Amino acid sequence: MITSSTAKALFVIAIMLALTTTAVAGDLDALARPHEGRSMRATSTAVGPDGHYAHSNGDNSNVAPGQTKVVLDAEGPGMVTHIWFTFLGPEKHPWAPNGSANHQEMLLRIYYDGNERPGVEAPLGDFFANSFGKRSEVISVPVVVEDADSYNCFWRMPFRESCRIEIVNESERNISLLYYNIDWIKLDQLDEDTPYFYAQYRQEYPVEQGKDYLILETEGKGHYVGTVLSVRTRSPAWFGEGDEKVYIDGEERASIWGTGTEDYFLSAWGLRTTSTPYFGTPYFDQWGIVGGHTSAYRWHIHDPIVFQESIRFTIEHMGWISPDENPDYESHSWNERQDDFSSVAFWYQTGQPTFEARAPHASERTLPNLDTIVMARDFTDSQYHGDHPTVIQENLSFYPDGQLFFRPDSTEDAWVEIPFTVEEREPVRLLIKGTRAPDYGIYRASLNGIPVGGTLDMYDEDVSEWEWHLLDFWPDPGEYTLRLECTGKRDVSTGYFLGVESVRLRERRPRVKEWAHDADKDWRESPVLYN
Repeated sequence: MITSSTAKALFVIAIMLALTTTAVAGDLDALARPHEGRSMRATSTAVGPDGHYAHSNGDNSNVAPGQTKVVLDAEGPGMVTHIWFTFLGPEKHPWAPNGSANHQEMLLRIYYDGNERPGVEAPLGDFFANSFGKRSEVISVPVVVEDADSYNCFWRMPFRESCRIEIVNESERNISLLYYNIDWIKLDQLDEDTPYFYAQYRQEYPVEQGKDYLILETEGKGHYVGTVLSVRTRSPAWFGEGDEKVYIDGEERASIWGTGTEDYFLSAWGLRTTSTPYFGTPYFDQWGIVGGHTSAYRWHIHDPIVFQESIRFTIEHMGWISPDENPDYESHSWNERQDDFSSVAFWYQTGQPTFEARAPHASERTLPNLDTIVMARDFTDSQYHGDHPTVIQENLSFYPDGQLFFRPDSTEDAWVEIPFTVEEREPVRLLIKGTRAPDYGIYRASLNGIPVGGTLDMYDEDVSEWEWHLLDFWPDPGEYTLRLECTGKRDVSTGYFLGVESVRLRERRPRVKEWAHDADKDWRESPVLYN
Protein backbone atom coordinates (compact mmCIF):
# COMPACT_ATOMS: atom_id res chain seq x y z
CA MET A 1 0.00 0.00 0.00
CA ILE A 2 1.33 3.43 -0.96
CA THR A 3 0.62 6.05 1.69
CA SER A 4 -0.01 9.71 0.92
CA SER A 5 3.43 10.65 2.28
CA THR A 6 5.08 7.98 0.12
CA ALA A 7 3.16 9.18 -2.93
CA LYS A 8 4.25 12.75 -2.23
CA ALA A 9 7.89 11.66 -1.87
CA LEU A 10 7.71 9.70 -5.14
CA PHE A 11 6.19 12.71 -6.88
CA VAL A 12 8.99 15.00 -5.63
CA ILE A 13 11.61 12.47 -6.76
CA ALA A 14 9.99 12.27 -10.19
CA ILE A 15 10.02 16.05 -10.55
CA MET A 16 13.69 16.22 -9.48
CA LEU A 17 14.63 13.51 -11.96
CA ALA A 18 12.76 15.30 -14.73
CA LEU A 19 14.51 18.60 -13.97
CA THR A 20 17.91 16.93 -13.72
CA THR A 21 17.33 15.02 -16.96
CA THR A 22 16.42 18.26 -18.74
CA ALA A 23 19.62 19.94 -17.52
CA VAL A 24 21.78 16.94 -18.43
CA ALA A 25 20.15 16.65 -21.86
CA GLY A 26 20.95 20.29 -22.53
CA ASP A 27 24.57 19.73 -21.52
CA LEU A 28 24.82 16.66 -23.74
CA ASP A 29 23.30 18.57 -26.66
CA ALA A 30 25.99 21.22 -26.27
CA LEU A 31 28.71 18.57 -26.53
CA ALA A 32 27.66 17.82 -30.10
CA ARG A 33 28.36 21.41 -31.20
CA PRO A 34 31.74 22.96 -32.10
CA HIS A 35 33.64 24.52 -29.20
CA GLU A 36 36.00 27.46 -29.62
CA GLY A 37 39.22 28.08 -27.71
CA ARG A 38 41.70 25.96 -25.79
CA SER A 39 41.27 24.34 -22.38
CA MET A 40 43.63 25.50 -19.61
CA ARG A 41 44.10 24.74 -15.92
CA ALA A 42 45.66 26.44 -12.90
CA THR A 43 46.44 23.84 -10.23
CA SER A 44 48.10 23.24 -6.91
CA THR A 45 49.99 20.30 -8.42
CA ALA A 46 53.60 20.45 -7.22
CA VAL A 47 56.20 21.75 -9.68
CA GLY A 48 59.82 20.74 -9.23
CA PRO A 49 62.87 23.06 -9.48
CA ASP A 50 63.32 22.07 -13.13
CA GLY A 51 59.86 23.40 -13.98
CA HIS A 52 58.35 19.95 -14.43
CA TYR A 53 55.53 18.53 -12.33
CA ALA A 54 56.98 16.67 -9.38
CA HIS A 55 56.20 13.00 -8.80
CA SER A 56 54.95 13.46 -5.24
CA ASN A 57 51.80 13.98 -3.22
CA GLY A 58 52.99 17.31 -1.85
CA ASP A 59 50.68 19.26 -4.15
CA ASN A 60 49.08 21.47 -1.54
CA SER A 61 49.91 24.62 0.36
CA ASN A 62 49.34 26.16 3.77
CA VAL A 63 48.20 29.79 3.81
CA ALA A 64 49.29 31.69 6.91
CA PRO A 65 46.99 34.11 8.77
CA GLY A 66 46.69 37.40 6.91
CA GLN A 67 48.17 35.98 3.71
CA THR A 68 46.60 35.78 0.25
CA LYS A 69 46.87 32.77 -2.06
CA VAL A 70 46.44 33.51 -5.78
CA VAL A 71 45.02 30.38 -7.41
CA LEU A 72 44.50 31.78 -10.93
CA ASP A 73 46.18 34.65 -12.76
CA ALA A 74 45.15 34.34 -16.40
CA GLU A 75 45.25 36.59 -19.44
CA GLY A 76 42.13 36.80 -21.59
CA PRO A 77 39.95 36.61 -23.34
CA GLY A 78 38.70 33.51 -21.62
CA MET A 79 36.08 31.86 -19.44
CA VAL A 80 36.40 30.02 -16.14
CA THR A 81 34.30 26.85 -16.35
CA HIS A 82 35.08 24.96 -13.14
CA ILE A 83 36.60 25.60 -9.71
CA TRP A 84 37.56 22.87 -7.24
CA PHE A 85 38.96 23.36 -3.72
CA THR A 86 39.60 21.15 -0.75
CA PHE A 87 41.40 21.79 2.55
CA LEU A 88 41.41 20.55 6.13
CA GLY A 89 38.46 21.36 8.36
CA PRO A 90 38.79 23.53 11.48
CA GLU A 91 39.11 20.64 13.94
CA LYS A 92 42.48 19.51 15.26
CA HIS A 93 44.30 17.10 12.97
CA PRO A 94 47.67 15.30 13.08
CA TRP A 95 48.74 17.59 10.20
CA ALA A 96 47.27 20.64 11.97
CA PRO A 97 47.52 20.07 15.76
CA ASN A 98 46.05 23.49 16.57
CA GLY A 99 43.24 23.24 14.04
CA SER A 100 42.77 25.25 10.86
CA ALA A 101 40.80 28.15 9.44
CA ASN A 102 37.16 27.43 8.75
CA HIS A 103 35.68 28.35 5.40
CA GLN A 104 33.78 31.35 6.79
CA GLU A 105 37.17 32.87 7.61
CA MET A 106 38.45 32.46 4.03
CA LEU A 107 37.49 35.29 1.67
CA LEU A 108 37.11 34.34 -2.01
CA ARG A 109 37.79 37.18 -4.43
CA ILE A 110 37.69 37.17 -8.24
CA TYR A 111 38.99 40.19 -10.16
CA TYR A 112 38.24 40.83 -13.84
CA ASP A 113 40.27 42.88 -16.31
CA GLY A 114 42.47 44.55 -13.71
CA ASN A 115 39.62 46.20 -11.82
CA GLU A 116 40.44 47.24 -8.27
CA ARG A 117 37.09 46.03 -6.97
CA PRO A 118 36.48 42.27 -7.12
CA GLY A 119 33.58 41.00 -9.19
CA VAL A 120 33.15 38.13 -6.73
CA GLU A 121 33.65 38.73 -3.00
CA ALA A 122 32.25 36.31 -0.44
CA PRO A 123 33.36 33.98 2.33
CA LEU A 124 34.41 30.82 0.54
CA GLY A 125 31.93 28.69 2.46
CA ASP A 126 28.96 30.98 1.82
CA PHE A 127 29.81 31.14 -1.91
CA PHE A 128 29.47 27.35 -1.97
CA ALA A 129 26.21 27.46 0.10
CA ASN A 130 28.08 26.38 3.24
CA SER A 131 27.30 28.99 5.89
CA PHE A 132 28.19 29.60 9.56
CA GLY A 133 31.59 27.91 9.07
CA LYS A 134 29.74 24.58 9.04
CA ARG A 135 30.58 21.92 6.46
CA SER A 136 27.45 20.70 4.66
CA GLU A 137 26.87 18.57 1.58
CA VAL A 138 25.37 20.36 -1.44
CA ILE A 139 24.33 18.48 -4.58
CA SER A 140 23.09 21.06 -7.09
CA VAL A 141 23.69 22.03 -10.72
CA PRO A 142 26.13 24.98 -10.39
CA VAL A 143 27.55 24.11 -6.95
CA VAL A 144 28.51 20.69 -5.57
CA VAL A 145 30.09 20.14 -2.15
CA GLU A 146 30.44 16.38 -2.11
CA ASP A 147 30.75 14.79 1.32
CA ALA A 148 30.94 18.35 2.71
CA ASP A 149 34.64 18.70 1.84
CA SER A 150 35.12 19.04 -1.94
CA TYR A 151 34.03 22.47 -3.15
CA ASN A 152 33.00 22.52 -6.83
CA CYS A 153 31.60 25.43 -8.82
CA PHE A 154 30.42 25.35 -12.43
CA TRP A 155 29.29 28.97 -12.85
CA ARG A 156 30.57 30.36 -16.17
CA MET A 157 32.86 33.35 -15.56
CA PRO A 158 33.86 35.14 -18.79
CA PHE A 159 36.59 37.81 -18.92
CA ARG A 160 38.20 39.90 -21.65
CA GLU A 161 41.62 41.02 -20.44
CA SER A 162 42.43 39.05 -17.29
CA CYS A 163 41.08 37.06 -14.36
CA ARG A 164 42.66 36.70 -10.94
CA ILE A 165 41.18 34.39 -8.30
CA GLU A 166 42.51 34.58 -4.76
CA ILE A 167 41.76 33.31 -1.28
CA VAL A 168 42.48 35.61 1.67
CA ASN A 169 43.10 33.95 5.04
CA GLU A 170 41.36 36.18 7.59
CA SER A 171 41.66 33.59 10.36
CA GLU A 172 44.14 33.41 13.22
CA ARG A 173 45.00 29.88 12.05
CA ASN A 174 46.45 28.49 8.85
CA ILE A 175 44.44 27.37 5.88
CA SER A 176 45.84 23.84 5.92
CA LEU A 177 46.47 21.56 2.95
CA LEU A 178 44.82 23.73 0.31
CA TYR A 179 44.40 21.89 -3.00
CA TYR A 180 42.82 23.47 -6.06
CA ASN A 181 42.09 23.08 -9.77
CA ILE A 182 40.78 26.03 -11.78
CA ASP A 183 39.63 25.03 -15.27
CA TRP A 184 39.20 27.70 -17.94
CA ILE A 185 39.04 28.12 -21.70
CA LYS A 186 41.31 30.55 -23.50
CA LEU A 187 39.31 32.23 -26.27
CA ASP A 188 40.21 34.23 -29.36
CA GLN A 189 37.50 36.76 -28.62
CA LEU A 190 34.53 37.51 -26.40
CA ASP A 191 31.36 39.06 -27.80
CA GLU A 192 30.89 42.71 -26.81
CA ASP A 193 27.53 42.07 -25.12
CA THR A 194 28.81 39.15 -23.00
CA PRO A 195 27.73 39.74 -19.36
CA TYR A 196 30.15 39.09 -16.51
CA PHE A 197 29.45 36.88 -13.50
CA TYR A 198 29.20 38.59 -10.10
CA ALA A 199 28.64 37.44 -6.54
CA GLN A 200 28.56 39.63 -3.44
CA TYR A 201 28.18 38.89 0.27
CA ARG A 202 26.21 41.08 2.65
CA GLN A 203 25.13 40.82 6.31
CA GLU A 204 23.10 42.55 9.03
CA TYR A 205 23.58 41.39 12.65
CA PRO A 206 20.71 41.92 13.44
CA VAL A 207 18.52 43.07 10.55
CA GLU A 208 17.61 46.75 10.43
CA GLN A 209 14.20 47.53 11.83
CA GLY A 210 11.64 49.09 9.52
CA LYS A 211 13.52 48.05 6.35
CA ASP A 212 13.43 44.87 4.32
CA TYR A 213 16.76 43.06 4.16
CA LEU A 214 18.67 44.01 1.02
CA ILE A 215 20.25 41.16 -0.96
CA LEU A 216 21.22 43.04 -4.16
CA GLU A 217 20.84 46.49 -5.67
CA THR A 218 22.64 47.32 -8.91
CA GLU A 219 22.17 49.34 -12.07
CA GLY A 220 22.80 47.98 -15.55
CA LYS A 221 21.50 45.26 -17.84
CA GLY A 222 21.61 41.67 -16.67
CA HIS A 223 19.92 38.70 -15.03
CA TYR A 224 19.83 37.48 -11.45
CA VAL A 225 20.76 33.80 -11.05
CA GLY A 226 21.00 32.82 -7.40
CA THR A 227 20.70 33.46 -3.67
CA VAL A 228 22.29 31.99 -0.56
CA LEU A 229 20.53 33.19 2.59
CA SER A 230 21.65 32.39 6.14
CA VAL A 231 19.66 33.19 9.29
CA ARG A 232 20.56 32.86 12.97
CA THR A 233 17.37 33.30 14.98
CA ARG A 234 17.24 35.66 17.94
CA SER A 235 13.66 34.83 18.93
CA PRO A 236 11.68 31.62 19.45
CA ALA A 237 9.39 30.20 16.77
CA TRP A 238 9.44 30.39 12.95
CA PHE A 239 11.36 33.24 11.30
CA GLY A 240 10.37 32.71 7.66
CA GLU A 241 7.06 34.42 6.93
CA GLY A 242 8.80 37.28 5.08
CA ASP A 243 8.27 37.64 1.32
CA GLU A 244 10.91 38.29 -1.31
CA LYS A 245 10.31 41.55 -3.18
CA VAL A 246 12.13 42.27 -6.44
CA TYR A 247 12.03 45.75 -7.97
CA ILE A 248 12.86 45.79 -11.70
CA ASP A 249 14.14 48.80 -13.66
CA GLY A 250 13.44 51.42 -11.00
CA GLU A 251 9.82 50.55 -10.20
CA GLU A 252 8.50 51.80 -6.84
CA ARG A 253 6.35 48.77 -6.08
CA ALA A 254 7.89 45.34 -6.52
CA SER A 255 6.38 43.54 -9.50
CA ILE A 256 7.87 40.25 -8.27
CA TRP A 257 6.42 39.64 -4.79
CA GLY A 258 6.56 36.27 -3.07
CA THR A 259 4.46 34.46 -0.49
CA GLY A 260 7.01 33.52 2.18
CA THR A 261 10.67 32.75 2.77
CA GLU A 262 10.38 28.99 2.40
CA ASP A 263 8.29 29.49 -0.74
CA TYR A 264 11.06 31.52 -2.38
CA PHE A 265 13.41 28.62 -1.66
CA LEU A 266 10.89 26.33 -3.41
CA SER A 267 9.87 24.49 -0.23
CA ALA A 268 6.60 24.74 1.69
CA TRP A 269 5.39 24.85 5.28
CA GLY A 270 8.86 25.57 6.60
CA LEU A 271 12.35 24.42 5.68
CA ARG A 272 14.21 21.19 6.35
CA THR A 273 17.62 19.87 5.41
CA THR A 274 17.66 18.93 1.73
CA SER A 275 19.72 19.36 -1.44
CA THR A 276 18.28 19.37 -4.98
CA PRO A 277 19.59 20.59 -8.36
CA TYR A 278 18.09 24.07 -8.05
CA PHE A 279 17.22 24.67 -4.39
CA GLY A 280 18.08 23.32 -0.99
CA THR A 281 18.66 23.83 2.72
CA PRO A 282 22.15 22.47 3.47
CA TYR A 283 22.06 23.41 7.15
CA PHE A 284 19.10 23.46 9.53
CA ASP A 285 19.86 22.57 13.11
CA GLN A 286 16.73 22.93 15.28
CA TRP A 287 13.22 24.18 14.77
CA GLY A 288 11.96 27.22 16.64
CA ILE A 289 14.75 27.75 19.16
CA VAL A 290 16.51 30.96 20.12
CA GLY A 291 19.85 30.71 18.30
CA GLY A 292 18.81 28.29 15.56
CA HIS A 293 20.71 28.27 12.25
CA THR A 294 19.24 27.93 8.75
CA SER A 295 20.98 28.35 5.39
CA ALA A 296 19.27 27.89 2.03
CA TYR A 297 20.12 28.30 -1.64
CA ARG A 298 18.01 29.03 -4.72
CA TRP A 299 19.50 28.91 -8.23
CA HIS A 300 17.59 30.68 -11.02
CA ILE A 301 19.02 28.50 -13.79
CA HIS A 302 15.83 28.02 -15.82
CA ASP A 303 14.11 31.14 -14.48
CA PRO A 304 16.64 34.00 -14.33
CA ILE A 305 15.25 37.34 -13.18
CA VAL A 306 15.91 39.65 -16.13
CA PHE A 307 16.45 43.40 -15.83
CA GLN A 308 17.30 46.03 -18.44
CA GLU A 309 18.21 49.02 -16.25
CA SER A 310 18.39 47.94 -12.59
CA ILE A 311 17.36 45.41 -9.98
CA ARG A 312 16.67 45.69 -6.26
CA PHE A 313 16.19 42.34 -4.51
CA THR A 314 14.95 42.37 -0.90
CA ILE A 315 13.29 40.02 1.59
CA GLU A 316 11.13 40.81 4.60
CA HIS A 317 12.13 39.65 8.08
CA MET A 318 8.72 38.74 9.39
CA GLY A 319 7.50 35.74 11.34
CA TRP A 320 6.16 34.33 14.57
CA ILE A 321 7.52 35.48 17.93
CA SER A 322 6.76 34.67 21.54
CA PRO A 323 4.23 36.82 23.46
CA ASP A 324 6.94 38.35 25.67
CA GLU A 325 8.39 39.95 22.50
CA ASN A 326 5.06 41.43 21.41
CA PRO A 327 3.90 44.80 22.80
CA ASP A 328 0.41 43.41 23.35
CA TYR A 329 1.68 40.12 24.82
CA GLU A 330 0.28 38.16 21.87
CA SER A 331 1.73 35.47 19.64
CA HIS A 332 0.82 35.53 15.95
CA SER A 333 2.47 35.03 12.57
CA TRP A 334 3.08 38.59 11.40
CA ASN A 335 5.75 40.27 13.51
CA GLU A 336 8.91 42.07 12.50
CA ARG A 337 11.74 39.92 13.83
CA GLN A 338 15.30 40.90 14.79
CA ASP A 339 17.29 37.90 13.53
CA ASP A 340 20.83 37.86 12.12
CA PHE A 341 20.88 37.68 8.29
CA SER A 342 23.67 37.18 5.78
CA SER A 343 23.48 36.49 2.06
CA VAL A 344 25.29 36.04 -1.21
CA ALA A 345 23.70 37.38 -4.41
CA PHE A 346 24.69 35.82 -7.76
CA TRP A 347 24.04 37.62 -11.05
CA TYR A 348 25.30 38.42 -14.54
CA GLN A 349 25.39 41.92 -15.97
CA THR A 350 27.11 44.12 -18.52
CA GLY A 351 28.97 47.20 -17.37
CA GLN A 352 30.19 47.78 -13.82
CA PRO A 353 27.85 46.89 -10.94
CA THR A 354 26.82 49.74 -8.66
CA PHE A 355 26.17 47.55 -5.60
CA GLU A 356 27.97 49.22 -2.69
CA ALA A 357 28.10 46.27 -0.31
CA ARG A 358 31.49 44.83 0.63
CA ALA A 359 32.32 41.79 2.73
CA PRO A 360 33.50 42.77 6.22
CA HIS A 361 36.54 41.12 7.81
CA ALA A 362 36.08 37.59 9.16
CA SER A 363 36.16 38.92 12.73
CA GLU A 364 32.95 40.82 11.92
CA ARG A 365 31.40 37.96 9.92
CA THR A 366 31.44 35.67 12.97
CA LEU A 367 28.03 35.83 14.62
CA PRO A 368 28.07 37.74 17.92
CA ASN A 369 28.06 35.55 21.01
CA LEU A 370 24.70 35.45 22.81
CA ASP A 371 25.67 33.14 25.64
CA THR A 372 27.01 33.16 29.15
CA ILE A 373 28.73 29.77 29.10
CA VAL A 374 29.45 27.39 31.97
CA MET A 375 31.68 24.56 30.73
CA ALA A 376 30.49 21.20 32.05
CA ARG A 377 34.01 19.72 31.84
CA ASP A 378 34.87 21.73 34.98
CA PHE A 379 32.51 19.58 37.09
CA THR A 380 33.77 16.02 36.78
CA ASP A 381 34.77 15.74 40.46
CA SER A 382 32.78 13.23 42.50
CA GLN A 383 30.66 15.80 44.40
CA TYR A 384 29.02 16.82 41.13
CA HIS A 385 27.69 13.43 40.01
CA GLY A 386 26.47 10.01 41.11
CA ASP A 387 28.78 7.07 41.65
CA HIS A 388 29.49 6.28 37.99
CA PRO A 389 32.50 6.91 35.72
CA THR A 390 32.75 10.54 34.64
CA VAL A 391 35.50 11.86 32.38
CA ILE A 392 36.34 14.67 29.97
CA GLN A 393 35.77 13.42 26.44
CA GLU A 394 37.94 15.22 23.86
CA ASN A 395 37.52 13.22 20.65
CA LEU A 396 34.42 14.99 19.31
CA SER A 397 35.13 17.30 16.38
CA PHE A 398 32.24 19.65 17.23
CA TYR A 399 33.48 20.20 20.81
CA PRO A 400 37.20 21.07 20.51
CA ASP A 401 37.39 21.84 24.25
CA GLY A 402 35.76 18.56 25.24
CA GLN A 403 32.60 17.63 27.11
CA LEU A 404 31.61 16.04 30.41
CA PHE A 405 30.94 12.36 29.68
CA PHE A 406 28.86 10.57 32.33
CA ARG A 407 28.61 6.76 31.98
CA PRO A 408 26.06 5.17 34.34
CA ASP A 409 25.06 1.52 33.81
CA SER A 410 21.52 2.06 35.17
CA THR A 411 19.25 4.79 36.51
CA GLU A 412 20.38 4.17 40.08
CA ASP A 413 22.31 7.14 41.50
CA ALA A 414 22.58 8.47 37.92
CA TRP A 415 22.70 12.26 38.24
CA VAL A 416 24.92 15.19 37.34
CA GLU A 417 24.90 18.70 38.81
CA ILE A 418 26.37 21.84 37.25
CA PRO A 419 26.39 24.99 39.39
CA PHE A 420 26.48 28.52 38.00
CA THR A 421 26.19 32.11 39.19
CA VAL A 422 23.85 34.84 37.93
CA GLU A 423 25.31 38.34 38.22
CA GLU A 424 22.48 40.49 36.87
CA ARG A 425 18.72 40.22 36.69
CA GLU A 426 17.76 40.19 33.01
CA PRO A 427 15.67 38.01 30.65
CA VAL A 428 17.59 34.93 29.50
CA ARG A 429 16.98 31.42 28.23
CA LEU A 430 18.46 28.45 30.09
CA LEU A 431 19.69 25.60 27.91
CA ILE A 432 22.05 22.65 27.73
CA LYS A 433 24.45 22.15 24.84
CA GLY A 434 25.41 18.52 24.55
CA THR A 435 25.49 15.33 22.55
CA ARG A 436 23.01 12.78 21.24
CA ALA A 437 24.26 9.25 20.58
CA PRO A 438 23.12 5.61 20.20
CA ASP A 439 24.07 4.75 23.81
CA TYR A 440 22.60 7.78 25.60
CA GLY A 441 19.71 7.85 28.07
CA ILE A 442 16.65 9.92 28.99
CA TYR A 443 17.09 12.62 31.62
CA ARG A 444 15.00 15.03 33.65
CA ALA A 445 16.28 18.55 34.43
CA SER A 446 15.65 20.65 37.50
CA LEU A 447 16.91 24.09 38.50
CA ASN A 448 17.34 24.62 42.24
CA GLY A 449 14.94 21.70 42.72
CA ILE A 450 12.26 22.98 40.30
CA PRO A 451 11.58 20.69 37.27
CA VAL A 452 12.21 22.47 33.97
CA GLY A 453 12.26 21.47 30.31
CA GLY A 454 10.27 18.24 30.42
CA THR A 455 11.77 14.94 29.23
CA LEU A 456 15.23 15.20 27.65
CA ASP A 457 15.84 12.31 25.27
CA MET A 458 19.57 12.10 24.55
CA TYR A 459 19.31 9.20 22.09
CA ASP A 460 20.04 9.44 18.38
CA GLU A 461 21.20 6.83 15.89
CA ASP A 462 24.19 9.04 15.03
CA VAL A 463 26.57 11.01 17.24
CA SER A 464 25.60 14.68 16.93
CA GLU A 465 25.56 17.95 18.84
CA TRP A 466 22.25 19.23 20.17
CA GLU A 467 20.67 21.87 22.37
CA TRP A 468 17.96 21.21 24.94
CA HIS A 469 16.13 24.45 25.79
CA LEU A 470 14.68 24.48 29.30
CA LEU A 471 13.40 27.80 30.57
CA ASP A 472 12.74 31.48 29.73
CA PHE A 473 13.05 33.52 32.93
CA TRP A 474 14.35 36.58 34.79
CA PRO A 475 16.67 34.99 37.39
CA ASP A 476 17.63 36.98 40.45
CA PRO A 477 21.36 37.36 41.08
CA GLY A 478 22.69 34.42 43.05
CA GLU A 479 23.76 30.78 42.97
CA TYR A 480 21.97 28.16 40.89
CA THR A 481 22.38 24.44 40.32
CA LEU A 482 21.15 22.57 37.27
CA ARG A 483 20.59 18.88 38.01
CA LEU A 484 20.21 16.21 35.33
CA GLU A 485 18.83 12.90 36.55
CA CYS A 486 18.54 9.76 34.42
CA THR A 487 15.02 8.33 34.29
CA GLY A 488 15.56 5.58 31.71
CA LYS A 489 16.41 5.03 28.08
CA ARG A 490 14.79 4.14 24.79
CA ASP A 491 14.50 0.46 23.92
CA VAL A 492 16.88 0.98 20.98
CA SER A 493 19.51 2.73 23.10
CA THR A 494 22.43 0.64 24.27
CA GLY A 495 23.16 2.74 27.34
CA TYR A 496 22.22 5.43 29.84
CA PHE A 497 25.11 7.76 29.02
CA LEU A 498 25.12 11.57 29.06
CA GLY A 499 27.36 14.09 27.30
CA VAL A 500 27.19 17.79 28.22
CA GLU A 501 29.42 20.43 26.68
CA SER A 502 27.98 23.38 28.59
CA VAL A 503 25.11 25.00 30.42
CA ARG A 504 24.20 28.34 28.86
CA LEU A 505 22.20 31.45 29.62
CA ARG A 506 21.26 32.86 26.22
CA GLU A 507 20.52 36.54 25.71
CA ARG A 508 16.97 37.46 24.71
CA ARG A 509 16.19 40.36 22.38
CA PRO A 510 16.27 43.87 23.97
CA ARG A 511 12.51 44.28 23.46
CA VAL A 512 11.90 41.46 25.98
CA LYS A 513 13.53 43.66 28.61
CA GLU A 514 11.90 46.82 27.25
CA TRP A 515 8.33 45.50 27.51
CA ALA A 516 9.10 43.38 30.60
CA HIS A 517 5.91 41.32 30.42
CA ASP A 518 7.39 38.56 32.58
CA ALA A 519 9.65 40.65 34.80
CA ASP A 520 7.50 40.30 37.90
CA LYS A 521 6.58 36.65 37.41
CA ASP A 522 8.12 34.00 39.67
CA TRP A 523 9.55 31.30 37.42
CA ARG A 524 9.50 28.82 40.32
CA GLU A 525 5.70 28.89 40.44
CA SER A 526 5.16 28.44 36.70
CA PRO A 527 8.26 27.68 34.59
CA VAL A 528 7.82 28.82 30.97
CA LEU A 529 9.60 27.93 27.75
CA TYR A 530 8.38 29.87 24.72
CA ASN A 531 8.36 28.11 21.36
